[in-house]
Amino acid sequence: MKNATIISGRNIHLGYPRGKNFKEVISGLNISLKKGQMTCLLGRNGIGKSTLIKGLLGQLNPHQGEIQLKGRLLQEYSKEEMARNIAVVLTETNIPGNLTVEQLVALGRIPHTEWHAKLRAADYQAIDEAINALKISNLRKERLSELSDGQRQKAMIARAFAQEGEIMILDEPTAHLDLTGRTEIMTLLQQIAVSEQKAILVVTHNVELAIETAHEFWMLIDAGELIIGKPEDLILSGDIMRLLPEGDFKFDLAKGRLVLPMPSSDLKIQGPDEFTFWVKQALLKAEIHHLPHPLLVTSVPFELSYKGEKFSSTEALIEFIRPTS
Repeated sequence: MKNATIISGRNIHLGYPRGKNFKEVISGLNISLKKGQMTCLLGRNGIGKSTLIKGLLGQLNPHQGEIQLKGRLLQEYSKEEMARNIAVVLTETNIPGNLTVEQLVALGRIPHTEWHAKLRAADYQAIDEAINALKISNLRKERLSELSDGQRQKAMIARAFAQEGEIMILDEPTAHLDLTGRTEIMTLLQQIAVSEQKAILVVTHNVELAIETAHEFWMLIDAGELIIGKPEDLILSGDIMRLLPEGDFKFDLAKGRLVLPMPSSDLKIQGPDEFTFWVKQALLKAEIHHLPHPLLVTSVPFELSYKGEKFSSTEALIEFIRPTS
């Protein structure tokens, strides 16, 4: 059954002992993690995301409420059972760099092997499937120390995939990657969630990329408030603004991203909206807030016309308007 709930939590209270007292970090949250979709957990630093993840991994027991995995209380599972159900990819790892990609991925089979850890035919098949799913067959024999950050992260996710758990939890999987790497990893995770019917939970600060790839958001606003919904619904309702520092940023509904409020200006710019936007951005960054004459922007080919002069770049236009000394 698609999108069936696999982990649920009711009235969860999580925290840590502090001397004779108890510091509560998560208060009364209700959660539902579903198979066949990628969920992104968002919230500011220190709000309790790591604490919530520890609760879902069974590393912290709720002192109130309950968390269930497949209808059983989480604390009823042994460590071995948890490892067969939930795979984790953390930001920092201590994996030796002399391991090959294939050897790393094989570590994902440990929860399924006997005490002697001898791989069987089913294990080799799972390793092959994981390597193929993450599109790293060409890296199979490469050592981790020789890989790029993006390649290494794919290998780490392949290890988690090879565990064959129905749940994958990833903490900032794109933190150290370039733009292409971030997009590729998040897109792969989305595809795996759907094609393999896994419940994938990604902790991330990259709101724009999460909007593009996630099926559902968990927005942790404070200790006792978790807003859950489709990214598109949270944008349309305005709830997405709850993630932002008050007064500093706004969410651009048309562009689907966070932006700084633009200063007031008197810039008469004519042309296609998608081009005039970037021209205006460049002028405002250069502290040009007023143009006494109209500026015309054409797109094919890109050209700027101002006071009878033509320019092929905003840099040339700015030098004309405000010559450098």
